[in-house]
Amino acid sequence: MKITSKPKKMMGLLLAAVMTLSAAACSSGNGATNEGNANSAAATEPAVKLTENDPGWKVDTSPITFDWYLNFSWFPNKWGVDPTSQYITKKTGVNLNFIVPAGNENEKLNTLIASGNLPDFITLGYWEDSIKKMIEGELVLPLNELAEEYDPYFFKVSDQDKLNWYKQEDGNVYGYPNSSSSPADYKEYGDKYVSNQVFAVRKDMYEAIGSPDMRTPEGFLNALKLAKEKFPEVNGQPLIPLGLHEFTDKGNDSLEGYLQNFLNIPWEKDGKVYARETDPEYIRWMKALRQANQDGLLAKDIFIDKRPQMEEKIAQGRYFAMLYQRTDFAAQLGTIYQQDPSKTYIAVDGPANTKMDPPALDGPGISGWTVTLISKNVKDKARAIRFLSYLNSEEGNKDLYLGEKGVSYDTIDGKDSFKPEVFELMNKDRAAFDKQYGSSFTYWMLQNTNITQQWAPESVEPFKQLEDWTKGKAVSSSVFQQIEPTGNSPEGIIGSKLRQLRGKTMPKLLMASSDAEFDEIWNDYQEKRKAAGLDKFDEYQQKKYEENKAKLGL
Repeated sequence: MKITSKPKKMMGLLLAAVMTLSAAACSSGNGATNEGNANSAAATEPAVKLTENDPGWKVDTSPITFDWYLNFSWFPNKWGVDPTSQYITKKTGVNLNFIVPAGNENEKLNTLIASGNLPDFITLGYWEDSIKKMIEGELVLPLNELAEEYDPYFFKVSDQDKLNWYKQEDGNVYGYPNSSSSPADYKEYGDKYVSNQVFAVRKDMYEAIGSPDMRTPEGFLNALKLAKEKFPEVNGQPLIPLGLHEFTDKGNDSLEGYLQNFLNIPWEKDGKVYARETDPEYIRWMKALRQANQDGLLAKDIFIDKRPQMEEKIAQGRYFAMLYQRTDFAAQLGTIYQQDPSKTYIAVDGPANTKMDPPALDGPGISGWTVTLISKNVKDKARAIRFLSYLNSEEGNKDLYLGEKGVSYDTIDGKDSFKPEVFELMNKDRAAFDKQYGSSFTYWMLQNTNITQQWAPESVEPFKQLEDWTKGKAVSSSVFQQIEPTGNSPEGIIGSKLRQLRGKTMPKLLMASSDAEFDEIWNDYQEKRKAAGLDKFDEYQQKKYEENKAKLGL
């Protein structure tokens, strides 16, 4: 169910019970509620009978530290160094110790899974194969069962459509998404939705070469060529004509969903899930990028750089163009804009199909961005589900977004808003803002942008231009989400092989010496896909697509 009002106050009986609990220093859950407490068999039942209207986290606000694994090596922040996280810890008693992989995320998470000893909370991309592995391995707990036993409030602050979406075959829900929007949300908020996907160019360079049309392969290649000729170096470093998301062992986001969306390639044809990468429009553009590499317009950097290296080079202004996610370079964009607005990045019309259809970019989907799970080894089941409910509630989202009143926000002209100096720093230096204030979803694990829209300030430059460019181009692809098999099932193993095959093949296609060699690699790729079990994969996808349509009432 959607949240339409702030949580109700606790009942008098509950408040009395809280006081009694505090005085008696009792435990609220199945484990340690104070730092270092041992598990107690006598504390397996909730001490207070709660209803959906009772924010369970208020029952016990004694100190506890949870370990929280974030499967994102680029995440730079630590809980407790900024006023927002300090405020939430003071309010709830919960401190967080973030665990972030130093290198390859999959290797780190697979090691944790193999050990059978996961941290208290785990947050990872909704598409990750590891989710199924953790569920099948019984390494994570059903959130619905935890809520029924310890915190019915969870059901009040959670969207029923999203719980249904993430319900597994056993009837349980193990993860809850952030940044999630259901078809019902589209009806309520859709006119405000934007996409993260943009084709951005460095403004001064783009204008210096005549602001060319880059929608055709010919215009695209010519613009990259002109930029490299006119600006061979940036502050003594070679220009990188085109920036992409990082290449992984599973592929490249920019060259898959992003490019396919810009080309407006359909997700289904005649009621059947469509293999978008086989579309002639896509192959045409992949060959154009192959030509770009042959012409020296694809720097070696893009094949090896990870996000931290990309962020450094974006901040240096070394990319001419990027097919990228605008929020992923927002911090660098703000810094560039403060130093020299003419060198900022702007969104322009990028790759298009032969009909010049507008792009159909990913808008918010019901799967969200990440999902958060609770480990079976969690220190305290009750405190864990109650803290997750708090973060997921309107109150928690407001705390994470606006921070503490008087510190990062105040009521200004009748509206709770960021203080002017806070908003200025947010747009000027995001990294400094995160450390100095920690609000505006520095901690995004349970962010709900539908809720926080009511407090969101109007976008300012340089972010506004990129955001505005996507308006009217964002669509929901929810029905096609999570249709790829994962886990250790026969179909899941096939899916893993296909993803790895794609990851190995994509760089080879771009590095082919000719279109003829591209065709050879492509045909070999298709044959290997068939040999790996493509028919079973397609059959599974179609079945899940039909199930998704039923779930969403389509």
